Amino acid sequence: MLSTGSSNMLVKSYLNQVDLLLKEYVSADLFVVYTSIILGIFACKTVYELSQLISPLYFKSYPNLSKGLQLEWSNRAMSTFHAMYIANVSLYFVLWSDLFKNDPQRRPITLRSSTVSISALGVSVGYFLSDLSMILWRYPSLGGIEYVIHHLLSLGSVAYAMLTGEAQIYTYMVLISEATTPSINLRWYLDAAGMKRSKVYTINGVVIFLAWLVARILLFMYLFWHSFVYYDQVRFQPKYQDRNVAYIYFSA
Repeated sequence: MLSTGSSNMLVKSYLNQVDLLLKEYVSADLFVVYTSIILGIFACKTVYELSQLISPLYFKSYPNLSKGLQLEWSNRAMSTFHAMYIANVSLYFVLWSDLFKNDPQRRPITLRSSTVSISALGVSVGYFLSDLSMILWRYPSLGGIEYVIHHLLSLGSVAYAMLTGEAQIYTYMVLISEATTPSINLRWYLDAAGMKRSKVYTINGVVIFLAWLVARILLFMYLFWHSFVYYDQVRFQPKYQDRNVAYIYFSA
C-alpha cells in the first residue's frame, strides 16, 4: 500500500498535470467561465421553482397531474427558457454580430471568440449540467440512456468551444436549432392538459413542421455550405499554442 506521503505526492502530481493542461488548452478567462456556468445553473433553478409556483395558479389541469408529470412540466419550463435564450443569442452572433464577419485582417473565423460569446456558452453549459443532473436523479422518468448520451455530447461540445474559443461560430449555428424546442414542449403541455383535439394543437403541429424545416434542415445545409466556403480555415484548426502561427498564416 502507498504511504501517506506517496499519496500526497501523487495527488500533487495529478493536480499539476491538470493545471498544465488547463493553461495549454484553455484560452478563456476562468472567472468568466465559472461565473457564467453558475449563472446558468441559478437561472435554471429559478425558472424551475417559478414554474412550480405559478403553474397551479394559471393552469387548471396542473394539480390533477401526477407528481412525475408535474416534475416533467417544470423541467420542460427550464428547457424552454434555455432554448429561447440560446437560440436568440446564437442568431445574434451568427447573423448580426461583427465577431464572425469575414475580415482577412483578423484571425481565422474558427478561432474567434469574445468575453460575451464565452459567457453565453457558459450559461448553456450551466443548463446542460442542471438538466443532466435532473435526468440522472429521476432516471429514467425524465428520459432514458439516449437523453443522457445527448446531454453528455452537447455538454462536451459546448464546453470545448467555450474553454478553447475554437469553432464557436459553428457551435452557435448548431445551437440555433434549439429554436424548435419551445414548440415541441408546448405540444407536450397541450397533450398533458387534454387539448389534443384543439385548434391550438393543430396550429402547433404546423409551427413545429416549419420550425424543424428551417432550424434543423435548411440551417444545417447553410452550415455545410459555410464550412465549404471557409474550408481553408476550417481544416487548419491548430492547437491553442499554435494559434499565433495560424493568425500569421491567414493574414499573410
